[in-house]
Amino acid sequence: MISLRTSSERGYADHGWLKSFHSFSFAGYYDPAHMGFGNLRVINEDRIASGRGFGEHGHRDMEIISYVLSGELAHKDSMGNIKGIPPGDVQRMSAGTGVQHSEFNHAEGQTTHFLQIWIEPNVTGIAPSYEQKTFPEAEKRGALRLVASPDGAQGSVTIHADAKMYAGLLDGDETVALALDPRRKTYVHLIRGQLEVNGQVLHAGDAAALQSESQLRLAHGQSAEVLVFDLAP
Repeated sequence: MISLRTSSERGYADHGWLKSFHSFSFAGYYDPAHMGFGNLRVINEDRIASGRGFGEHGHRDMEIISYVLSGELAHKDSMGNIKGIPPGDVQRMSAGTGVQHSEFNHAEGQTTHFLQIWIEPNVTGIAPSYEQKTFPEAEKRGALRLVASPDGAQGSVTIHADAKMYAGLLDGDETVALALDPRRKTYVHLIRGQLEVNGQVLHAGDAAALQSESQLRLAHGQSAEVLVFDLAP
């Protein structure tokens, strides 16, 4: 079974310095039919204006992934990490017992465009931790590159959750097939471009939620960048 959710169906917030699309209920956007999917709780597509950002705020017991698309995200946290997150990097922060952090765009005249992703952990009360890795475009071209997993497989960042996250770039004749466990859930979020997901056409910002499916097939991409989540039942 495949359910599509178009970009226009997402929640939207315009704070001037921050423009954000919400795939699931978040902050002032509430939709009881879209509280998450499996243990995937948040996908926010954020654009931060130059010189602005999120001041210091706290999280706990959540796996938080930042995926930067353009510009750069400046990160600072109570664990002592002060990092710049450029496109191509995946940042993972396990909030655990509690962490404070801030995120800013310090680039003059440039918007930072990124995805903020929350996945519910399968353990709580752990010490907070941080990890950041670079995944070159060549590793995602015509493929699904594992970028986050419970065991850090294939050099992915390690998340404390029963989930895997893949990133891919597809164009033209490039196709990808991924075997699925039909007992689990799969969520496909198209970041940009156009892509066929099991025969269904998605455009930028669209998503497909798959249940009881044994295979995922991605094809006929047009400058497509996609994230695929393998999620707990």
